[in-house]
Amino acid sequence: MRSSQVEVGRTVVVVLEHGDDFYTAVRQACHEHGIRSGYIPVFIAGFAAVDLVGTCQRLDDPHAPVWSKVQLANVEALGGGTIAWDDTTGQIAPHIHVAVGLKELGATGYTSHLLDATVQFLTEMVIVEVLNPALHRRKAPELYDVPLLRFSRESTRAA
Repeated sequence: MRSSQVEVGRTVVVVLEHGDDFYTAVRQACHEHGIRSGYIPVFIAGFAAVDLVGTCQRLDDPHAPVWSKVQLANVEALGGGTIAWDDTTGQIAPHIHVAVGLKELGATGYTSHLLDATVQFLTEMVIVEVLNPALHRRKAPELYDVPLLRFSRESTRAA
């Protein structure tokens, strides 16, 4: 277990527009506000299309992460996550999970890691900047290369 008390900075409200690519818009908002570390306590969204981690196949190794995706359309979503800096790519690496409901199927629900999404009508999000410690996401080779959150004491402000 790892933990750290955090010092928070600004709180930014972000509105994604109809047709926006979710992750592109989140990265753009963070870039515009110089946010490299933070968390998203909550967002509400409509997605025209969404890809979530999931499979209907039998898993060869049930302890390994699932890298395949389930594709859904016309959903309402509630989500949250963390924003950390990825030193290898030189950009933020959001880690987002969502609960979604299929509108035309009685709001049948799915919950998983968000891989990709296209905004339908709106997404309203709150991003809270973390000033200290800086949050980084690094792959853990001993755990199937899953990118894990790490803490460091360097500045979180973008240059």
